[in-house]
Amino acid sequence: MKVTVDQDKCVSSGQCVLNASDIFDQRDDDGVVVLLNDSPPADKADNARKAATACPALAIDIEE
Repeated sequence: MKVTVDQDKCVSSGQCVLNASDIFDQRDDDGVVVLLNDSPPADKADNARKAATACPALAIDIEE
């Protein structure tokens, strides 16, 4: 699995962090997504998928 984010699309909703805090974080100043791990382990893959699905701006891309 390869995870990428488009910070320009991010609307700072925080859904990524709520679903996968070990993969995503948010910048302190504006809440924009920060990718912590672009290749999460298999046991975290479902959380990454949930975060991508929950993102209202579709700023997270998952490549299997």
